[in-house]
Amino acid sequence: MFRASAFLCVLSLLWASQTACTPPGEVSEKAWGSLPSGEEVTLYTLTNSLGMQADITNYGGIVVSLTTPDRDGVLEDVVLGYSTLAKYVERNPLFGAIVGLYANRIETGLVELDGEQVQLFVREEPGRIPVHIHGGSVGLDQVVWTGESGVEQSTAFLKLHYIHADGMDGYPGAVNVTVTYRLTNDNALKIDYSSTTEKTTIINLTNHSYFNLIGGGVGNVLNHEMQLESSELTEVKPGLIPTGRFVSVAGTPFDFNSPKRIGEHIDDENGQLRLGRGYDHNYVIKKTTDRVELFSTVYEPTSGRVMEAFTDQPGVQFYTANGMRNLVGKGDVAYQPRSGFCLETQHYPDSPNHAHFPSTILKPGDVFKSTTVFKFSAR
Repeated sequence: MFRASAFLCVLSLLWASQTACTPPGEVSEKAWGSLPSGEEVTLYTLTNSLGMQADITNYGGIVVSLTTPDRDGVLEDVVLGYSTLAKYVERNPLFGAIVGLYANRIETGLVELDGEQVQLFVREEPGRIPVHIHGGSVGLDQVVWTGESGVEQSTAFLKLHYIHADGMDGYPGAVNVTVTYRLTNDNALKIDYSSTTEKTTIINLTNHSYFNLIGGGVGNVLNHEMQLESSELTEVKPGLIPTGRFVSVAGTPFDFNSPKRIGEHIDDENGQLRLGRGYDHNYVIKKTTDRVELFSTVYEPTSGRVMEAFTDQPGVQFYTANGMRNLVGKGDVAYQPRSGFCLETQHYPDSPNHAHFPSTILKPGDVFKSTTVFKFSAR
């Protein structure tokens, strides 16, 4: 269907003799239920000039759906998730959510800040190392953010804001967090993160979307072809906690420097693979600058969809949903192991316990900034 916005754009081009004109994106919002606490939740729909859409809720900053075209131009949802707020509240393996204040793991949850020991919330299970994971008992994925939406320079955006209270789950300082989603007119979902703090603290933010480029959450991702530019990963021990050592991917199932099927070596006999029951590891991204750069390209052959991933972060957690079992998602699809894959851009797990890892300390007066982009096309 010919879009009215595109028609108006053409008219303005003719009447005003403009040299270029980009049809504007669109944004809408609707009530999406409420939490048991009574807090009301909103669902925002961002649409670009090509018809691509992103549904995002201010509960956890969750990307609920993301429709992208296949090689025939057919739009389908390429992220896993649920159709209702109640399902996300009941049980969410971080589908599409913003994760923090510290994404991933910190062994024992004990960190040193300004010469003092700070204890973060830890999950303790018999026979396992205590670990602080994904922000604690109430991470950024489980709170209601303040939302502001609109269109800026023809691009639909949603700006989410949350103040993480001083002492919540042990984190020092009131931490002011802003995450802005933009759906650009070249079919990219851009995520900008920004944070400041009143006290010295740690920060490591990511988005935990599970992608399946077949569309509709159908099947698994084992036939997706991935290229990931990395020479080494951070070795892990039981509990998927870094040992502090970097290990080369060369000659191992972890080498994706040349494109290959995700499932080609996922079940090989390899100690690191066994610990994760598949891929669940932090890759050290090859970078030439501190700017946003392409680090991964994923191609799905049946649909022709391509996803390119860009970031300015030093690492990415590549995860293949190895533990997923019988979660019934959108369209009544039962998600099974390896129904999706995650590319969680980040600083390294357990960085506060390894001085040679890039620092995740945020001090008063400083600003944490980060950008990740997922761009879609088809071939």
